[in-house]
Amino acid sequence: MSDRLSLDTLNALDEAGFVAALDGIFEHAPWVAAAASGERPFASVTALHEALMAPIWAASRETQVAFVSAHPDLAGKAARAGDMAPASVAEQAGLGLDRLSDAEYARFETLNAAYRSRFGFPFVVCVRRLTRDAVLDVFERRLGHDPEAELAAALTEIGHITRLRLVERVEGPGMPAVAGRLSTHVLDTHKGGPAQHVRIELFEVGASGRARLAEALTNADGRTDAPLLSGAPLRVGSYELVFHIGEYFRTRALALPDQPFLGQVPVRFGIDDPEGHYHVPLVVTPWSYATYRGS
Repeated sequence: MSDRLSLDTLNALDEAGFVAALDGIFEHAPWVAAAASGERPFASVTALHEALMAPIWAASRETQVAFVSAHPDLAGKAARAGDMAPASVAEQAGLGLDRLSDAEYARFETLNAAYRSRFGFPFVVCVRRLTRDAVLDVFERRLGHDPEAELAAALTEIGHITRLRLVERVEGPGMPAVAGRLSTHVLDTHKGGPAQHVRIELFEVGASGRARLAEALTNADGRTDAPLLSGAPLRVGSYELVFHIGEYFRTRALALPDQPFLGQVPVRFGIDDPEGHYHVPLVVTPWSYATYRGS
């Protein structure tokens, strides 16, 4: 049974209860929930999140800067000391930002210092929607923004962060779209049908390494029984699917060389939409293959 609070229950609370129920969704900012309390009842969880963000977007620049400044640096001194709000601790740990080498921490410290010097508030990004390499790429790219554009970018990222936190706290109609999906499909055009029992591995790839995320076998439809990734945002970054095609064609007892022309077929691709559906099929024969972004 879900331990999330229902939207109906949240709508029925008094203002103090409403603010307490949403504590921690917005970092050190109970005034956000207090400002939205009077807009109840909310018909959907999406409408609730929009109402929570509205007073932030409507606030003065001074208030917005103070609000952003309450957030911790990425992989900064507070992270190393564990001196952060529990939600931030979990989110940074989920990307391994609490387990960096001294050299990696030094790089983040350099970027954090440059960013604060330029903008006067900490760099904020929704780390649950990015790989570690993508975080660093975005960090360096956003240093080139002008101050107003960067403040807007920080508030937009806080919108992503709090939307994910909210769907973990509240359930009800009209849930925001916060999860993506990665799927695949193998078609054997030599036989003119789906390829069953193809072993597939999924890797995240980047400068910080290559990590295997999932492994599956295709079923009678040439698909995997479940998406390779689902139930959470797809992290923006680079990925690789490895299709073990040589093993598959050996099971078909074809007249093929001992050393197959195609053994493992790697397909490297990028994800840029964390809430999107990425379908990466493979169309294959023993001597050729093609891929594309499907639907």
